[in-house]
Amino acid sequence: MKKIHPSAIVEDGAILGEDVIVEPYAFISKDAKIGNNTIIKQGARIVGDTTIGDGSKIFSYAVIGEIPQDMSFETGEKTGLIIGKNATIHEFCTINSGSHKGDGFTRVGDNAFIMAYCHIAHDCVIGDNIILANNATLAGHVELGDFAVIGGLTPVHQFVKIGESCMIAGASALSQDVVPFCLAEGNRAYIRGLNLVGIRRRFAKDEVEAINKAYKFIFNQGVNLKEQAEILLNETSNLNVKKMCEFIINTKRGIPLSKGKI
Repeated sequence: MKKIHPSAIVEDGAILGEDVIVEPYAFISKDAKIGNNTIIKQGARIVGDTTIGDGSKIFSYAVIGEIPQDMSFETGEKTGLIIGKNATIHEFCTINSGSHKGDGFTRVGDNAFIMAYCHIAHDCVIGDNIILANNATLAGHVELGDFAVIGGLTPVHQFVKIGESCMIAGASALSQDVVPFCLAEGNRAYIRGLNLVGIRRRFAKDEVEAINKAYKFIFNQGVNLKEQAEILLNETSNLNVKKMCEFIINTKRGIPLSKGKI
């Protein structure tokens, strides 16, 4: 059974699943689709062609699905936002719709945990099981892999790619791509090592050792990362090691190292 407070505004055409709760003064637009067992808390605003998966919680004064903060965006563009299941989006977060510069949609995967005051800009592609700590901000077209964590007060430059199980430390500023399973920190942030805490939570000991061995080979001081990655890619059968190698080979913004770009 749906529970919609009389002071909430749910426009005609909005699709609400079973057992949705809409608290006082919330707003849901006519093109929105809200999954089963979702809670839209007081004052939250869901606008545009926005889909939110089952079991999600949208906290007070979050604004979800608003148009991009992009001066080239034109009113009337058919754009939207897709958020997966079990999302937790805390107070005052902003997640914008996509734009004509992408495929039209911003996408957030399942089980996202997004703390207060975070921002996800237009055309971002966010994986499953990610965490954004308070005031983390993603510019347009950022790609964030599964299980990645962005620390508080950390901005990420547009078009940056962050691999799965990466950790970007709080109060950093990231402008280049971060290889899967790595930890980056600083302003400007550079790779400091592996995100051992994160990968130990996901993988067995032998897999952690394989990733660690690959990291040491690729990041051997004084060598070219892409050359090392190409050598290792031709030798390994490990899927996670392949991910690391292919990410480095395909980077467009470069990999942030303490002694400069690759």
